[in-house]
Amino acid sequence: MTDVVLRMEGITKEFPGVKALDGVHLNVYKSKVMALLGENGAGKSTLMKILSGVYQKTSGEIYFKGDKLEVTGPKDAMQKGIAIIHQELNLIEGLSIAENIFMGRFPSKFGKVNWKEMHHESKELLNRLNLDLDPKRKVESLSIGQKQMVEIAKALSFETELIIMDEPTDALTDSETESLFKVIEDLVKSEKSVVYISHRLPEIFKICDDVTVLRDGSFIGEIPVSEINENQLIEMMVGRKLEEQYSYLDCKTNEIVFHVESLSNSLVKDINFDIKKGEILGVAGLMGAGRTELAKSIYGNIPCDVKKMSVSGVKVYGKTEKQAIGEGIAYVSEDRKKDGLVLGLSVGNNITLSSLGQYSTATVINKKSERGCIEYYKEAMSIKTPSINQKVKLLSGGNQQKVSIAKSLSVKPKVLILDEPTRGVDVGAKKEIYELMNTFKKEGLGILMISSEIPELLGVCDRIMVMHEGRISGILSREEATQEKIMRLAIGAGERIQ
Repeated sequence: MTDVVLRMEGITKEFPGVKALDGVHLNVYKSKVMALLGENGAGKSTLMKILSGVYQKTSGEIYFKGDKLEVTGPKDAMQKGIAIIHQELNLIEGLSIAENIFMGRFPSKFGKVNWKEMHHESKELLNRLNLDLDPKRKVESLSIGQKQMVEIAKALSFETELIIMDEPTDALTDSETESLFKVIEDLVKSEKSVVYISHRLPEIFKICDDVTVLRDGSFIGEIPVSEINENQLIEMMVGRKLEEQYSYLDCKTNEIVFHVESLSNSLVKDINFDIKKGEILGVAGLMGAGRTELAKSIYGNIPCDVKKMSVSGVKVYGKTEKQAIGEGIAYVSEDRKKDGLVLGLSVGNNITLSSLGQYSTATVINKKSERGCIEYYKEAMSIKTPSINQKVKLLSGGNQQKVSIAKSLSVKPKVLILDEPTRGVDVGAKKEIYELMNTFKKEGLGILMISSEIPELLGVCDRIMVMHEGRISGILSREEATQEKIMRLAIGAGERIQ
């Protein structure tokens, strides 16, 4: 029988008024990759925080390498051979790679930091990961993928035997993702074990050996990846069959709700397109193609020159974000935690953050009207929260995204820009967001949707606009769009179709 490195049995975690985990089990095997899956809010993060010492379990037992395990904190977990690499990387940008790897435990000689030894050991760790970087280089100059590798190097410096990776590819390019997969393969060959958390199901079938599924804080099952397919896995995660992953609804009219003519700046060039009322115009392209830069230029976040821009036939200027909102344009950022939400504020405060002017006279806010707006969007968007006063940082990723969208809708826009609206949310929450988009279409909104997932664009969009090096390389109708055509346009190899 395969060696069990980690065994978590009957793990229960209770917070005041909430049972986050209820008798959960997890096995991790030596030299294997165990996928840990579930919708947002299923309990994955809570379980891993218990394993890494951030939380203390209410009940249950943990065994590591055959011995009963008690962990007092993340540093204690590291010293005992368990490391967690969070989705939000825990690095200090202004310090060097070596300083980050050995933070809090610099090697010393005669009471002084032994820089030579620290740089030498850091270089050896980087070499193990096939990473040709100078240990003296500042972390702030690295790509997201390189920062991810520094986190892994830090874990290896503790002689870690179990590495937990939480959504490790969420912000990586395709090439960085492949590099990470090679590192995971090498880790397994060197008898390390990995817990891999991801919403990207194709990755599970590519690199994982087994999968454990949680749902609503409960253990659903463990199964070898070779014995299950994607549809069965989704059914385990959501508790029902997702007959149609993408819910397309044809609501478009011939009425143009948004028009852009000759928009340019240093990031995008000669942009021309229309969006019709009730239409989703998707935006595809490789990283660096200018998709987000285009969205921010329209929204007034990045200065631009434009010959003409209009909403419902009325000329708009969008020189600032405030002006764009007033002219009927709303933007949902790709980075909800950095740009979309104020994590320390409540769900309600976030929803009305952009629209407070509608509920205030001079300096007085009409609390009754504001609460009516908050309750409306909480209900309409099925935001799962114990209270509208709950801090938004405590919600699951899918519910945070709904709050971010609600904040933009509260200003009652005619044009809604969605930048990677389903990034980092589970399959169930994705379907809910697609259905919400259909509701917006029926209400007559024009939607500009940026996505890095081509199947998603093909599934929900009426047309797809492809960008390459800051320019539009083509616009495809729903009927003619294919993955191959989109990719050809994305790399600049296709004909310009508009």
